[in-house]
Amino acid sequence: MKELTCNQTLAITSHRVIANDLNEHETVYGGRLLEMLDGTASISVSRLCRSLSVTAAIDNLNFIAPFKLQDSFCIESYVTGVGKRSIEVFVKIIGEHIETGERFLGLTAFLTFVVTKKEVELPAIMPVTAEQKDLCSTYPDRQKQRQLNRIKQAQLIKNINLNLPWD
Repeated sequence: MKELTCNQTLAITSHRVIANDLNEHETVYGGRLLEMLDGTASISVSRLCRSLSVTAAIDNLNFIAPFKLQDSFCIESYVTGVGKRSIEVFVKIIGEHIETGERFLGLTAFLTFVVTKKEVELPAIMPVTAEQKDLCSTYPDRQKQRQLNRIKQAQLIKNINLNLPWD
């Protein structure tokens, strides 16, 4: 079976915070960050599978520090786990205060993508750095937790009322 390193799936996008990105707290709107991190993570997935995929889940999303006007940030993503048709991607957003050059961790998340073609054979992923080795070694634990969450989600969905309150 083919193998790729996490570095071969690395995708990095850089952004400067502008006024249109801000919410009422004068920090970057969380939904805007989600849109951008999903797009960057999808590049990592494409570098692994070279096939169409869809975002299935965003797990362990942590907003750690806000991004403000006069900041820039880099979104870094790489594959940390591979299943039969699922691919886990770790994403971190590193901010930088433009005026001082101080860097900070603003967000971390894991995204799960599913390859749409059933006949695709996914390569194994090999970590290189200490960070990658740590994250890849804990992939089976996150995978088990996602399976449990899917069971709970199915039970939850059964009890959700789709009627409007005035129906």
